[in-house]
Amino acid sequence: MAINNSAIRAKNRTARWLTEAFQPPVVVSVQLLVSPVSQPGFPGTMGYGALAALFVCVLPLFVLLMLVRQGKVTDHLVSDRRQRAPVLLMALASILAGLLVLTAAGAPHSVVAMVLAVVSGVVVLAGVSPFWKISGHAAAMSSAAVIGVLMLGPVWLPLLLLIPAVGWSRVVLRAHSAAQVVAGSLFGGVVMAGIWWALQKWMVA
Repeated sequence: MAINNSAIRAKNRTARWLTEAFQPPVVVSVQLLVSPVSQPGFPGTMGYGALAALFVCVLPLFVLLMLVRQGKVTDHLVSDRRQRAPVLLMALASILAGLLVLTAAGAPHSVVAMVLAVVSGVVVLAGVSPFWKISGHAAAMSSAAVIGVLMLGPVWLPLLLLIPAVGWSRVVLRAHSAAQVVAGSLFGGVVMAGIWWALQKWMVA
């Protein structure tokens, strides 16, 4: 029994670490930082990626943490499905403001394309969340992994292993059902990555 309890605790610790280390703001921030890699000037253009990350991830996360501190949101992972849509709409407002700033600053099209792909994810998650708790972790991780491989080449294929790992963590922690994780993974890896790919071809080519 002691061995079983120890194994369960170890599994839960691993799941918690994966959930925290690869939460959407972290994953998307890295994704945005490297988004200019497909155009000339990188890594000098990483500043545009950092600016995008500020509006897409940092500012919304800051507001979210303030809401958690005030008791208006349960936790920084927004575990209560009913609270997700308002939080996502707040994030969407920040992202749209960021798009205006990036456009005015002359950001590379690759950065703008990445932000627009993120916008598609936020809009869909905000629309679905009141009815079904699709996994944002899975969507963000699968989108980032697939786009990373498409941008950086097959040598980065091991990134795809993070998709089932993060999905597993969400199921173990009982934050989502397996179906919600699979749906999030498919949405991020197919729809969001597909939108990025199409925009990339259209805007950067």
